[in-house]
Amino acid sequence: MMPSPETSAAGRFVTTRWSVVARAGGDDSRASDVALAELCGAYWYPLYAYARRRGHAPEEAQDLTQAFFARLLEKNYVADARQEKGKFRAFLLVAMKRFMADEWGRQHAQKRGGFRAIVSIDQGSAESRLAAEMSHDQSPDLLFDRQWALTLLERVRSRLRDEYVASGRAALFEHLEGWLAREEEASPHAEIAARLGLTVPAVKMAVRRLRGRYRELLREEIGQTVAAPEDIDGEIRHLFSIFGP
Repeated sequence: MMPSPETSAAGRFVTTRWSVVARAGGDDSRASDVALAELCGAYWYPLYAYARRRGHAPEEAQDLTQAFFARLLEKNYVADARQEKGKFRAFLLVAMKRFMADEWGRQHAQKRGGFRAIVSIDQGSAESRLAAEMSHDQSPDLLFDRQWALTLLERVRSRLRDEYVASGRAALFEHLEGWLAREEEASPHAEIAARLGLTVPAVKMAVRRLRGRYRELLREEIGQTVAAPEDIDGEIRHLFSIFGP
């Protein structure tokens, strides 16, 4: 398991996935390979969405994404990744544009379909997710950032849900989940208290704890994609600004 992006007692930024990759660069590093593979597996969908928005058909977008990750894992591009460049999100999009401009046409002409599967891509699920987004007038870059943000938030919510399930609090999470973003359909405190046999103050405390842990996991997840702790707040602001005021 990769360490969490926290600050040690000495004030050092503890190693995270992207800092491992960025520091290793083009060197032969097993840790870098594993860290990059995990990042690619987690965030393949925004690149698939980007390829689709650039006009590629579903099958071609899948081939393109797999071919890109295959080249990325060979470190032809990662050698250019340095910690001062900051964010995995930004690096990945620039690398994808470069790949599409310089190599994809040649590779695709030589090998139609059948690219080695580097990450697990559920094309049916991806196309369902894209249906609403593709109907909007969004640039490929904006669509990439939006899908990156949504993917990250879903990963955080999934991790939080897993924690509650593992600790025997699945029902509590199910009833409180709507309060994470103050969703309109969130049940009132009194209603939740009645369903779970709790007091209203206990439910309010549970909501505060849920939100607090969600914020911790959000910072931890984003920390895995930046090179330094001071980048986390800026990345959070950027990702939330995508959805407007």
